Amino acid sequence: MNYGMSADSAILGFDPGRDKCGIAVMGSNRQLFYHEVIAAEVAIATISRLRQKYRISILVMGDQTTAKVWKRQIEQDLPEPPPIMLVDERYSTLEARDRYWEMYPPSGLSRLVPKGMRPLPRPVDDIVAILLIERYLSRG
Repeated sequence: MNYGMSADSAILGFDPGRDKCGIAVMGSNRQLFYHEVIAAEVAIATISRLRQKYRISILVMGDQTTAKVWKRQIEQDLPEPPPIMLVDERYSTLEARDRYWEMYPPSGLSRLVPKGMRPLPRPVDDIVAILLIERYLSRG
């Protein structure tokens, strides 16, 4: 169910958390426009700003821990919020670790360290948001 998505509409992926959130914007053609890890307290303002920049037709977020609270807050605080779809986010953090190394391949000696043992240089909540959008698009 793609809620009337047109070619130029975009999907906002949101990985909510207590302290930090991952956010991503992707076109229905899977072109990635934006991704960032942000502080939780600026999440609503960031979503609002991104809605002004991109034609967000749907917001996709993980269905775990804080999802219901965030869903309520978004619907309450955003004027005319887009439809919000909850997506299964199990194993998304593990998958995001692997995706991080695909997006940002290691260089130098760190290439020799096995992927599972390499420390991530930054949080991957934004990559989780990308994966949530992809899971939504793949649902058929």
